[in-house]
Amino acid sequence: MPTKRTTPDFILLIVTFTLLAVGLIMVYSASAVWAEYKFDDSFFFAKRQTLFAGVGTAAMFFIMNINYWTWREWSKVILITCFVLLILVLIPGVGNVRNGSRSWIGVGAFSIQPSEFMKLAMIAFLAKFLSERQKLITSFRQGLVPSLGLAFIAFALIMLQPDLGTGTVMIGTCVVMIFIAGARVGHFAFLGLIGVAGFVGLVASAPYRMKRITSFLDPWQDPLGSGFQIIQSLYAIGPGGLFGLGLGESRQKFFYLPEPQTDFIFAILSEELGFIGGSFIILLFALLLWRGIRIALGAPDLYGSFLAVGIISMVAIQVMINIGVVTGLMPVTGITLPFLSYGGSSLTLMLMAIGVLLNISRYSRY
Repeated sequence: MPTKRTTPDFILLIVTFTLLAVGLIMVYSASAVWAEYKFDDSFFFAKRQTLFAGVGTAAMFFIMNINYWTWREWSKVILITCFVLLILVLIPGVGNVRNGSRSWIGVGAFSIQPSEFMKLAMIAFLAKFLSERQKLITSFRQGLVPSLGLAFIAFALIMLQPDLGTGTVMIGTCVVMIFIAGARVGHFAFLGLIGVAGFVGLVASAPYRMKRITSFLDPWQDPLGSGFQIIQSLYAIGPGGLFGLGLGESRQKFFYLPEPQTDFIFAILSEELGFIGGSFIILLFALLLWRGIRIALGAPDLYGSFLAVGIISMVAIQVMINIGVVTGLMPVTGITLPFLSYGGSSLTLMLMAIGVLLNISRYSRY
């Protein structure tokens, strides 16, 4: 267990707080009109996001001061707890249904989304597994299958909600970790073929997913239905131009783009702050990715390296999917933009993950 501790990565901390501050501003800007109409309070979503940010920041600083090996020692218990929560959320009367998905446990604004926390639990457990059995990772039967087995069980439970976006991020993160650990490319190619077949099956099994694919290819086939969100998102980004319409001056948030404070907040940001504002956010995420990679390379042991790789991969995959969806480069999947989108579980989870990353940086060789 690492014992020599220094100061945490200051640049990572500044980038995180900058993204968080921009997120709070944009949640208010994007949601004010809808919140005033629905709740008679333009600050409804902003106040709750501020509360989530406060809880998440407190958790981040707390975790930042806990030796990351604690996650190694408790990873099995944490994973089992998250599996139990994933099962409980599927029980009618226990799990709450929102937007067609039974993904939340709790009451009102104090609900949690177990699938979000499963992502971090899976990273912690897989980092332990890979650090202890790295020599076996080249074996399909002894390394790759056990590594992905639990991840696919969790994915199946998440799909019962259903929540394809969160499940995709979790599986993608696990694949990156296993690949970095040294798994054979041929094994990935074989599993990739199975994965493509499974994905086609998942899409074909649910008509709304098929509509998302067709609307991605040509949103104008159904401009008032499945293609509506993509079209309205592009209508927001396009007029933003280089410098944007100005903070708070979005037109698409006036009931054109559904719930713009969540998955499509980047569209509102691009409309109000333009190409410059959108590029600044992407630059911040790139800086966060760079610091995460440095922390992973400088970690004093394999567990710390794999844990850091998992966290930074989770953030990177989620950012790429969200911005890809908003800009029409990927089908709609329902993924939040880390630190910016409205959502308590997502924001708290991301800040907790950064707390772990900051703690690893305190033992880093760089």
